[in-house]
Amino acid sequence: MPAKRNRETSLGEVAWLFLKLGTIAFGGPAAHIAMMEDEVVRRRKWLSREKFLDLLGATNLIPGPNSTEMAIHVGYLRAGWRGLLVAGTCFILPATIIVLGFAWVYVRYGSLPETARVLYGVKPVIIAIVLQALWALGRTAVKTKSLAVIGIAATVFAFLRVNELLVLFAAGVAVVILHTIVSGKRSQKAKFRLFLFPIGPLAFIQAATAAGTSVGLLPLFLFFLKVGSILFGSGYVLLAFLRADLVERWQWLTNAQLLDAVAVGQVTPGPVFTTATFIGYLVAGPKGAIVATFGIFLPAFIFVAVSGPLVPRIRRSPIAAAFLDGLIVASLALMVVVTFELGKVSLVDLPTIGLAVVSALLLFRWKINSAWLVLGGALIGFLIATYR
Repeated sequence: MPAKRNRETSLGEVAWLFLKLGTIAFGGPAAHIAMMEDEVVRRRKWLSREKFLDLLGATNLIPGPNSTEMAIHVGYLRAGWRGLLVAGTCFILPATIIVLGFAWVYVRYGSLPETARVLYGVKPVIIAIVLQALWALGRTAVKTKSLAVIGIAATVFAFLRVNELLVLFAAGVAVVILHTIVSGKRSQKAKFRLFLFPIGPLAFIQAATAAGTSVGLLPLFLFFLKVGSILFGSGYVLLAFLRADLVERWQWLTNAQLLDAVAVGQVTPGPVFTTATFIGYLVAGPKGAIVATFGIFLPAFIFVAVSGPLVPRIRRSPIAAAFLDGLIVASLALMVVVTFELGKVSLVDLPTIGLAVVSALLLFRWKINSAWLVLGGALIGFLIATYR
């Protein structure tokens, strides 16, 4: 727990940092985490790279939006319980406001504002930012040859579309097995608990399903509380959850509306889970937007509050630490795959390739702040796409 003086002096810093990141963090969780690493490890030195990696591994063990949970973890370590609330809220707030604006325009005019020109220049910059973070984090995480081999294997399986959770846990178990063989402690039992999934959210699943025959604020809240409590994986997994209930079972939305909602979550900065804000507005207006946003993000705060104090205990146990090491290299493997997929749709011509190369050079050679790179990429992309 941070000292009292540190909490008092750093709460404003925490708020400002995550407001900024929530405003400029395009590109999905991998990119968000890369930008956080740049700010909290390399620039501000709030955390060591080892501690940051521990949090990344722990975050992948719990449901919910990974980048938001990383922000909450960092806020807690920097400024205690107030920091936990402030960091998460400030990271979510800019995206929520932006998505609300999109939703208002969508309902009023039936279409989305043009964003492709801005994203044309932002996406190549994001590729460079993630590559720089992967290089820095990988140098710290891959401490042995066996971890390197497991990381490569995890990358291969991730490319083959093996379930993300299976890749993570298999890597952790593999490192534990190697550790017990090397240490000769085959009979030693792991004296740690990771994170017990709360039984409570399961009750909400049934409640939300039963209440889902008609639109209302309570069913809307319960549905998104369910999603935030059980969802692992990418935005595509989120799409599957939303379509099954909102379109097919309850018919609150059409397929076209759902795809537009997910598109807004993808093209706006901050967490993709603000898709819930857009859907809540479509279903029940401004109150629905607030209720849906609160429901989907509330579990992240609870899970981090419960799991955060366990991370140091996990690291002190040799077996648990080995598991966490495997989890970390697998997490980086998943980031590699996400970066590759994003690269295929981002580096589409010579200008975008040039933007990525120049951004990487500025990051690796001159350590330029990633925030300036994102803003510069947005401006250059807008100009190129407009005038060519």
